[in-house]
Amino acid sequence: MSKQLPWYKQFWPWFLIVLPMCAVVASITTLKIALDNSDSLVAEEYYKEGKGINMDLRKIKYAQQIGMKFLVKVSDQELQITQQGGPEYRAALNVQFYHPTLEDKDFSINATADANYIYRIPLSAAIAGPWEVRIEGFDGKWRIQQRIDIKDDVEYWLN
Repeated sequence: MSKQLPWYKQFWPWFLIVLPMCAVVASITTLKIALDNSDSLVAEEYYKEGKGINMDLRKIKYAQQIGMKFLVKVSDQELQITQQGGPEYRAALNVQFYHPTLEDKDFSINATADANYIYRIPLSAAIAGPWEVRIEGFDGKWRIQQRIDIKDDVEYWLN
């Protein structure tokens, strides 16, 4: 009869130990990746932001009631915004561009009109693709918000 080897010198105990250990190592690695790369699209204060949506809707409805309309022209170097409807508004505009998936591309600016009543916004780089555009009066009474798919040298109506 052959002498039986101790358990640590046999193949099957190590095979049965290695399989669960691989799963443990993979799950720890996955947890580290998930913690290091948090999702920036999820708001931490979602309840407060949800309550703020109602205020936004009132501003949007008010802009529709008074007939505010703007024409946005996009080129490589600048955005040109001109008012096309509603009561004449010559104060500064809060203009915000939100990319739907890439937060670092978002930008906002307070734009003032030139002598021809055109709001010009210089661009450091050409923008293209889907954007959420928000134009708000400086006093915060009205807001126009619309999603547009920007292509170069095209005009967009915001109302």
